[in-house]
Amino acid sequence: MWFRKRVAEFSDGVIDLIPLNLYPPDEEMGFGRNYDYMIVEHGQRKEAGRISLRLGESECMYYFGHIGYHVDPPYRGHYYAKRACELLRPLIMLHGKESVVITCDPDNWASRKTCIRLGCELEREVDVPKRIQTKWFISERKCRYIWRMNSRMDIE
Repeated sequence: MWFRKRVAEFSDGVIDLIPLNLYPPDEEMGFGRNYDYMIVEHGQRKEAGRISLRLGESECMYYFGHIGYHVDPPYRGHYYAKRACELLRPLIMLHGKESVVITCDPDNWASRKTCIRLGCELEREVDVPKRIQTKWFISERKCRYIWRMNSRMDIE
């Protein structure tokens, strides 16, 4: 049986990241060490969204990215995805990463704006191979943003 070691909660006084005990991802995906968090408003326990940090390197990671997040509709517009990413920065650096990739669909302007607010650089748009699209239900095209840990942007 698989158990996750106790993982720290993170908070910035506006949101908290609460660790989730989810099943590990399919090994074939190559996600490596995976941290999953529920995003909640500070001091609350009602889910506002989720964020995952995946530390592996693989062909799938190229299209999924190291960080994946979503914010539920009632909680959008408060920069919770940006805040959640920023809260994970120390954990990313603890694992020795100088940069991570965040991917999103080209028409997902909210996610693209989050990447811009973080100071990410758009590396390129890529076509996702059909076999990856169909096996893991991922969109046919992705934007790849590079988030360098030494960058600091506070664009709101």
